[in-house]
Amino acid sequence: MTNTEAERRAMQRALAIAATPGVPLGPNPRVGCVLLAPDGTTIAEGFHRGAGTPHAEAAALAAAGAAARGATAVVTLEPCDHTGRTGPCSEALIAAGVRRVVYAQTDPNPVARGGAGRLHGAGVDVEQGPMAAEAEALNRAWTFAVTHGRPLVTWKFATTLDGRSAAPDGTSRWVSSPAARRDTHRLRALCDTMLVGTNTVEVDDPRLTVRDEDDTPLPRQPLRAVMGLRDLPPDRRVLDGEAETVHLRTRDPEEALARLHALERRHVFLEGGPTLARAFLQAGLVDEVVAYVAPMLLGAGRNAVADLGIGTIADALHLTLDDVAVLPGHDGDDTNVRLTMRPQPGAEQRRN
Repeated sequence: MTNTEAERRAMQRALAIAATPGVPLGPNPRVGCVLLAPDGTTIAEGFHRGAGTPHAEAAALAAAGAAARGATAVVTLEPCDHTGRTGPCSEALIAAGVRRVVYAQTDPNPVARGGAGRLHGAGVDVEQGPMAAEAEALNRAWTFAVTHGRPLVTWKFATTLDGRSAAPDGTSRWVSSPAARRDTHRLRALCDTMLVGTNTVEVDDPRLTVRDEDDTPLPRQPLRAVMGLRDLPPDRRVLDGEAETVHLRTRDPEEALARLHALERRHVFLEGGPTLARAFLQAGLVDEVVAYVAPMLLGAGRNAVADLGIGTIADALHLTLDDVAVLPGHDGDDTNVRLTMRPQPGAEQRRN
């Protein structure tokens, strides 16, 4: 096996251990590191287990001990050059005598980046190697948040074929199928914040937790954020202690996201009603749309999104379709389709 082949296999392994189940999704990135001997064999490996724990490089170096001298470090993210809760990985690699560093994703964090330059200045052979796209996908929300200075926003809603999220009497429980609701909980688990408006809390009284098929909350829960100026009724389930809840007393989506970013939240799952959806869409603050479409017609009732002020088809907010999935139920009436989309830039309703 050539060194290049060994490094690529090591990067695949580093990505796999970085994605170890149970590692928190934020606020730090998921990172894996594999140390290779000159002959391409693995000396040690490590991965970051969450804020305040050793970084992946430090964990691998600790496992390797003196064997790290002369090794190649294959790491999914450019080693940091920043002292935070832990010391700079660049200095740890230099002190350990690592000969070469191969990394996948360049660190987008302006506070922590610069490790590659520090290593190169110390005489370490440094290369941005393979699988950068895979590394970025592993930390999609974190990369977006540190690049844009706000959390990534995914707007999720369920609708009938004619765009209704509830019937005229307000009932909406069976718009989405059991399979769609299970899928929603899977997506909730990939985010660190659930966001709704005060009206949704008052009218629908949602739990806003991630639950298993038995409706039992999972051990690790996203933050529950409620946005709006009104006080929350004390008997609402978002105040039941099953997960942490924060009340964002604002109607401004940009201010709400700034508050959440300051709380080190990286991925917001927007599940509010049509008014909140409109506010985020008009502010250009929806980055991903997940729609569950049920094969039913209502003809009247609450729209999935409130009036966007669009008077002509030329001003429509266009979406790019990224994925389509059929979520089969017990019969045809119970089948939903999940559409995953991105708003296209350039529409009048979107301002970056």
